[in-house]
Amino acid sequence: MTALAYRAAVDLAAMLHRREIGCLELLDTILHRVELYDAELNAIVVRDAHRARQRAEEADRALAQGEIWGPLHGLPITIKEAFDVEGLPTTWGVSANVANYAERHAATVQRLVDAGAVIFGKTNVPFRLTDWQTFNELYGTTNNPWDLARSPGGSSGGAVAALATGLSALELGSDIGGSLRNPAHFTGVCGHKPSYGVVPQTGHGLPEFLAPPDINVCGPLARTVADLELALDLIAGPDELDATAWRLTLPPPSFERPDDLKVAVITTDPASPVDDSVQAKVLAAAQALEGLGAKVEQVAAPVDFEAAYVLFIKLLRGVTTSVLPDAEFAPFLRDAELIEPDDDSYFARLTRAAVQSHRAWFHADEERYRQRLAWRDFFETWDVLLCPAAPVTAFKHDRATPRHMRRIEINGEPGDYNRMMVWASTFGIAYLPSTVVPVGLTPAGLPSGVQIVGPYLGDLTTLAVGRLIEQALGGFTPPPAYD
Repeated sequence: MTALAYRAAVDLAAMLHRREIGCLELLDTILHRVELYDAELNAIVVRDAHRARQRAEEADRALAQGEIWGPLHGLPITIKEAFDVEGLPTTWGVSANVANYAERHAATVQRLVDAGAVIFGKTNVPFRLTDWQTFNELYGTTNNPWDLARSPGGSSGGAVAALATGLSALELGSDIGGSLRNPAHFTGVCGHKPSYGVVPQTGHGLPEFLAPPDINVCGPLARTVADLELALDLIAGPDELDATAWRLTLPPPSFERPDDLKVAVITTDPASPVDDSVQAKVLAAAQALEGLGAKVEQVAAPVDFEAAYVLFIKLLRGVTTSVLPDAEFAPFLRDAELIEPDDDSYFARLTRAAVQSHRAWFHADEERYRQRLAWRDFFETWDVLLCPAAPVTAFKHDRATPRHMRRIEINGEPGDYNRMMVWASTFGIAYLPSTVVPVGLTPAGLPSGVQIVGPYLGDLTTLAVGRLIEQALGGFTPPPAYD
């Protein structure tokens, strides 16, 4: 049972197509694991086993008649709670949204269903998707399968906990400040943050706001890069408003052989110092590529990471606070008047960003465009950039301390919890694609990944490099307690 549950999604789909295992049989195998393990993980917080079994039975009947719905025919998967799944609640971990049952699938969910997937549940998220820990008042806390006392990351924390323990074959996540990349790094799975605009966001949100937000993207999470590639191929493409005229054709990888590959490396930065154990794993990935013949060099970034981080807060909080109900937004108006002009704390910056004028946002957007041009020039020399996905590995739960006051430990010293965003935000505001793949365990026995960043719309290049690293270093390893 365990070996089957940990097979790659592409392998499971092939087995189903060849009828080596039945669709209902595989679903029941996965559901049995959910019953065994999810009580201590709390990953899959909304379950839909009855409808999933009905669909799996339909999938078996279709195969018996020689009909294949698509590349995911009969494959049991879960979906991050933030996406609409018809007939299931979309709450974002907010109690006031408990009655918000989706009337239709999100665009990305529909594409996976059209490809034959069987959705049997939704996975946990932080309150409003705004944390690198996954807990909320509705569904409780999700634990990291490598150490239940630690966070699996966020906001796609339930998704990665399910993948890492063989409770789901494939997942759909989202990322505005590291919400795909951070959890993949914390649990030793693979994630891909697409270039902005490549994957539609329709149905990833709450009913009162339909427009796709800035910076945010939707993308796949999986145990292998091949699964990421398949899922991206299925969900990418224009949204319904654009589909009558626009088509998406991502360029092929920018290299044909490893010895054609030019790799830049950044392991740490004063804006967000990185623990030595994480730096070592980034260097291990770089050395693996160098061993395959790639040109590898440690470089300076084309933008200042500190400036990018400050800019990110302006742009991000302009998005996330604009969707708050009036009662929750009012304190920002009050606090903004009380903050001293020279206060550069995270709380002060996010408060100012929340109430900024449109003119201020416009100037921030102009600075973002200049940074995008700097990255464009950088990737004319380099195919990809290797860097950390986060400055630390999974940390212990801290549900009591207000987020703006939390600390993390970096090389034995206290560090700023919120500056973990540096390694996500710098590339997020530039709309760049990023692939995260596992690079093994640190001396503390926790998984660590490497972030592979590429030029805008260079998604297939970052995925191709991820596949090389995966092949060289072994890829996903199951947590011992679930293997």
